[in-house]
Formats: sequence, C-alpha cells, structure tokens
Amino acid sequence: MATHHDELIEVLRASMDWIAHFNAGEVEACVDTYLPNAVMNAAPMGRFAGREAIAGFWKPFVESGAGELVYTEVTLELLGPGRVRMAANWSMNVGRGVITNELWLRDEDGAWRLAEDDFEVLEQYATGERASA
Repeated sequence: MATHHDELIEVLRASMDWIAHFNAGEVEACVDTYLPNAVMNAAPMGRFAGREAIAGFWKPFVESGAGELVYTEVTLELLGPGRVRMAANWSMNVGRGVITNELWLRDEDGAWRLAEDDFEVLEQYATGERASA
C-alpha cells in the first residue's frame, strides 16, 4: 500500500510524463491521462468536458507549434487516499500562466488520471518569441 509520500511522488511523476508527452507532440498520450469525464477549464478559452472536447483543445494547440512546457513552483496537496491536487506556474514557447487545480485521482488500474484541470493564460506571445524577463 502506498504511503502519503509515495502518492505525492507518483503524481509528480505522472505530471512529468504528461509534460514529456506534450513537449514531444504526443497529444493522444496527454489526452489519455484524463479520466473519460474529466473537466478542463482553460481561462480565457473556455470549459472542455470529456476526453473528446479536451482533445479538441490540445490537438490544434500543439499542432500550431506550442511546446517547451515547464512547470515551476509546484505544490502538491494530498486530499485523501488516491486524491492529490497540484498547482504550479507554467511557461512554454507561446505563453505563460498558472495552474490553479490539477485534481489527480488513482483509477481502478492504479494509474493516476486527471479529473480536473484548471489553468489560466496570463501572457501569450508568438511561437518561439518568449517575452523578455
């Protein structure tokens, strides 16, 4: 049985895998990380419910050249067995923002899946043109 610490590490690894898939342009692997009934709130773009709608958001976004995703200032909160909330700042080659809620749940097979994904775009720029710090 996993300890609380183990669950936090497992979610961090699942998140790092998601980021690696995103940066490799592997949208299907990213979408498969979401539960079938997951909800993603991407401010200001809108709300996307279910894997099909979430794929409809991520696929054209990644195909447009988005990549180089990095999370910083990551926080993890154990909400109970098999339930972890993550928050972070994010940046990539097309913008930066904040993740206010990634709710990760352990599924029946023991894999960690996203049930909720709430993030906000704080700044956008053209592909490959990062803003000067």
